[in-house]
Amino acid sequence: MSSSSKTDKKAAVDAAAWMFNVVTSVVIILVNKALMATYGFSFATTLTGMHFATTTLLTLALRWMKYIQPSHLPVSELLKFVLFANFSIVGMNVSLMWNSVGFYQIAKLTMIPVSCFLEVVLDNMRYSRDTKLSIGVVLLGVGVCTVTDVSVNTKGFLAAVVAVWSTALQQYYVHYLQRRYSLNSFNLLGHTAPAQAGSLLLVGPFLDYWLTTKRVDAYPYSLTPVLFIVLSCTIAIGTNLSQFICIGRFTAVSFQVLGHMKTILVLILGFVFFGKDDLNFHVIVGMIIAVAGMIWYGNASSKPGGKERRSSPANSSTKFQKLETADADEKV
Repeated sequence: MSSSSKTDKKAAVDAAAWMFNVVTSVVIILVNKALMATYGFSFATTLTGMHFATTTLLTLALRWMKYIQPSHLPVSELLKFVLFANFSIVGMNVSLMWNSVGFYQIAKLTMIPVSCFLEVVLDNMRYSRDTKLSIGVVLLGVGVCTVTDVSVNTKGFLAAVVAVWSTALQQYYVHYLQRRYSLNSFNLLGHTAPAQAGSLLLVGPFLDYWLTTKRVDAYPYSLTPVLFIVLSCTIAIGTNLSQFICIGRFTAVSFQVLGHMKTILVLILGFVFFGKDDLNFHVIVGMIIAVAGMIWYGNASSKPGGKERRSSPANSSTKFQKLETADADEKV
């Protein structure tokens, strides 16, 4: 196969992976929005645990059918990943409760510079001037789209810091584990999904009660909300898998930057289906700026020198272990 054919094939697979992630992510957001807003199922952490339980069932079935080959992931690495991932989920839920919507959106935007920082420190990644500027344009556009009222308080700020750093570390770690242990997306999900399902289903009901003062076991289950829950869990399989595929093929920064296309689609579809989101002039301008930034980022980062690693993965591994040791010492 010629080099041009290989390049074309890679581009097609990359585009399919992004489309898979965008479609499943947008659809699950709309389904969950209907489930929570219309049917009052406000138990977000427990629902996430259900998502990973469903994903676990799929990975077990695929392993039984020999579609997933045996692989190894050290328990210490698994525990780190689950810690980052669960702190990300819990941190986001608590941040949304304690902060204004505007500050919550600003906190989400800071995930991109934090992810850039992790790649620079841990992977010795180097970004060109155009790549940096394009990231700035995306942040500006999404900020114009989503940031409205902004108010800050101490506990909300701390929750946002935990949410942002744990999410950035979790997404970096997806790429790191696949590279370090030669795991594909199904292999990594097979290791991580059961641990996340068990921990979130154990902690979720208590956390949701603390956040909402409602008990998940006291919810008036009926056919329609149960169908929405099943639909949400089914779509979540694709969302979880596509996230691992995209971050594995690219990096956490690219996943964050181009992933803001989902934010724009959710705003548009939320207006179309729910009619509650204001699609005014400044929101439309923000969308245009963000999309232009994403196109610029795609072109800039794909050029020679646009985004390149200056050291071997082994150095990244050593640095990451040092960072984790220091982080553990701070928490003791």
